[in-house]
Amino acid sequence: MAAAQGRLSDGADGMDDARDTGEARGGTAVPLPFRAAVDALRTARLRPQVEIEPTPAPQRLAPHAYALEAAVVDSEQDLADGRLVLLHDPAGHDAWRGTFRLVTLVRAELEPEMAADPLLPEVCWSWLTGALTARGLACGEPSGTVTRAGSHYFGGLSDRPPASQIEIRASWTPREGLGGVPDTAAHLAAWCDLLAQVGGLPPAGPGDASVVTLPQRRDPQSR
Repeated sequence: MAAAQGRLSDGADGMDDARDTGEARGGTAVPLPFRAAVDALRTARLRPQVEIEPTPAPQRLAPHAYALEAAVVDSEQDLADGRLVLLHDPAGHDAWRGTFRLVTLVRAELEPEMAADPLLPEVCWSWLTGALTARGLACGEPSGTVTRAGSHYFGGLSDRPPASQIEIRASWTPREGLGGVPDTAAHLAAWCDLLAQVGGLPPAGPGDASVVTLPQRRDPQSR
């Protein structure tokens, strides 16, 4: 994942304190609801442009954690990348109002004129909430930030064109279903819908038609 290398290593609410991939720590048995939630992630049906793989999960956010890293790839070009972390605390968490929490970081390159749109942060947040709503998913306590940044190059790097990026950091509490297990496969699919939207891909189906999309990049980042 060319877009992920070097870009997902500067910390994301503790997401980059990565040591494990959801295994039990300190000899504690992995709770069945967490194991079932992780197994469900592996059954999600995703768009072919989304390349996804497990990655080390943070240790300090919850007793149990599992993480995935993904990139949106089209014609051998990386359009967006991100990380999704599933957290579980069997004792519950007051801030989460539940025992599970999903935490995400999504990033993409933008054209400078697109990054200058004053409504871009609100639109990007609507992509996240819209992706969850489109799949009929209920969530609690959503929170996050949308950040846009621009880079200008000088001196020995002055031949590089200006670059702009959008970054979405968010977390939400998925509704727990039978046996206290949330539908993590559907949440993963919704997250991949968000990645595709940020990457500028067209909607995958009629259910996504109402979601605002970015225009295709003129010169996406090459792999």
